[in-house]
Amino acid sequence: MEFDSILILTILVVFGALAFDFINGFHDTANAIATSVSTKALSPRRAILMAAVMNFVGAMTFTGVAKTISKDIIDPFTLENGSVVILAALIAAIAWNLITWYYGIPSSSSHAIIGSIAGAAIAAAGFGALHYSGFLKIIYGLLLSPILAFAVGFVFYNVIKQIFKNANLTKTNNSFRKVQVVTAAFQAYSHGTNDAQKAMGIITMALIANGYTESTDIQLWVQISCAVAMGLGTSIGGWKIIKTVGGKIMKIRPVNGVSADLTGASVILGASALGIPVSTTHVITSSILGVGASHRLRGVKWGTAKTMMITWCITLPISATLAAISYFILDLFF
Repeated sequence: MEFDSILILTILVVFGALAFDFINGFHDTANAIATSVSTKALSPRRAILMAAVMNFVGAMTFTGVAKTISKDIIDPFTLENGSVVILAALIAAIAWNLITWYYGIPSSSSHAIIGSIAGAAIAAAGFGALHYSGFLKIIYGLLLSPILAFAVGFVFYNVIKQIFKNANLTKTNNSFRKVQVVTAAFQAYSHGTNDAQKAMGIITMALIANGYTESTDIQLWVQISCAVAMGLGTSIGGWKIIKTVGGKIMKIRPVNGVSADLTGASVILGASALGIPVSTTHVITSSILGVGASHRLRGVKWGTAKTMMITWCITLPISATLAAISYFILDLFF
């Protein structure tokens, strides 16, 4: 492969990763702000602007998840045709994100990109291309984090109910509506600490594969560009998904929203601190489900939850298949 081709592929991967990050921003905006919008704690415009700023701040805070993405799924130092693999993964993940956004389904961008990287790598070099220990660690994180979020949300809301069981409902809700402005900001911040880093890891993989760096450390320009892309994407908003997360799971009151926000943000931030990529969509939605089940089991619209779970289950295999197809097509040209 000639130097010009390597440079072109690298540029394409960088732009593709930033596009993925941008789409991730408006695709997953709902996760951070849906509860605060549905309870009218924040107007949609203010909620989105706040989320954009806090996403940017969060993206500039951590790099552990980016390092995990860059080295734990495949080895960018040894994978042949690595740039084509990464570009194919990005095309597949972006395609799946846009399809689910169009239909208003809060699917997981994390599942999409991780499944896509695995699918493209397998297409290029067989199943031996995967780092199974690292890949399984990521899969365990993706599977266990929503279960943890559901359990914590259930317990946390029970504690809140006990503390405020004798309080005036109207006054309590008004107070929690004000608190929710802060918890929504915390949620948006945690979202940035995890989701924006996936694009950082992908760009770093491409830089390693093409010989532009010999380290998995995240370069400052990569971190800033991904943080900006995520923030800009968030500023556009994802109204279809906001409606699903904010109203089609359960009727959310301010006290529910605060409980779900704190639960989701705590689980995501803990994962980011450990360098574990999780699905912010899964975590936040599971937090709402856990709070809803604790509040009133019949109040949760389990049909909507079932649809989401089906989408979550099919995202990994579909994105992997799309990435494999994309790789075979790209391989004809590069």
